[in-house]
Amino acid sequence: MKLGAQYGYWTGEPRQDVISVGVEAENLGYDSLWTGESYSSDAFTPLCWVGAHTNKIKLATGIAQLGARTPATLAMQAMTLDALSGGRFCLGIGVSGPQVIEGWHGQPFGKPLSRTKETIDIIRKILRREDPVTADGPNLPLPYPKDAPNSWGLGKPLKLINRPLRPDIPIFLGAEGPKNIKLAFEECNGWLPLYYSPSRPEIYNLPKLEQDGDFEIAVNVNVNICENVTEGLLMQKAILAFYIGGMGAQKRNFHTELMSRMGYDREANEIQSLFLSGKRNEAIQAVPDAFADEISLVGPIERIKERLDLWEKSPVTTLIIGANDLPTMRIMAELVL
Repeated sequence: MKLGAQYGYWTGEPRQDVISVGVEAENLGYDSLWTGESYSSDAFTPLCWVGAHTNKIKLATGIAQLGARTPATLAMQAMTLDALSGGRFCLGIGVSGPQVIEGWHGQPFGKPLSRTKETIDIIRKILRREDPVTADGPNLPLPYPKDAPNSWGLGKPLKLINRPLRPDIPIFLGAEGPKNIKLAFEECNGWLPLYYSPSRPEIYNLPKLEQDGDFEIAVNVNVNICENVTEGLLMQKAILAFYIGGMGAQKRNFHTELMSRMGYDREANEIQSLFLSGKRNEAIQAVPDAFADEISLVGPIERIKERLDLWEKSPVTTLIIGANDLPTMRIMAELVL
């Protein structure tokens, strides 16, 4: 099993440590460095900064929001960063959610599943560079139709000017729902799950993977090395309460729906109700310890060693560890690599 480091996105003052984090991760033997985005720092720029100061570690977005960029822009950024880094880039993408896509980017959320498939198809066509790119999907037609609103009618199919270093840049899909997970296995090189439980893989109804296949499953895992498990879980429960309770609308929150599918329907709805009514501390307390524990690594080192055995036996290929705690990154390197 490989290790990745999750740099994430800025949540307070701009961070200046991305180079030191990336160099440390590479020196420790981490396979990849991941960045995210919400409505603060973007996912691509920090990877450019790190890529110029490292030689081996893979550079991955986890995730870049589909609604923030056209498929062509995603392909151009992926191709450029992959070439400049010597073939180290992995494109992790995901739909985000309607609050961010419509509220921040001013784009319709529409039909996320079909939009995702169309995006992947267009990116693949651009990078293969076989023909001028056309697409006839309802969400992302190329060229822009002559009879569409505000069209000048002058668009024509184009082909990427330069040859990519790699026409098969790996694409990972962040997916929570069953149909999106199925799409990840059918169309992508890897899956980025949310709330993955190595003790209950049957929840996800995953396709059977070939033992020697190249498909990757890379999971973000909260690691908290501490003596008291109950106290140590509070940090994870706070994060879960924020996403399950507040990252989405009351009638449509993908994180709430996922927790419900994992067997915590009553608790998921209670967390959301408490959070949206302003009772955030009560929402955190309502997150079951069992749920927070099964998707994270919390406790003394010996306990984490034992629980790592579950991950080793699962189909997960990469554990992505938070990169804001270098001592924990070093301990995990000793335990896993």
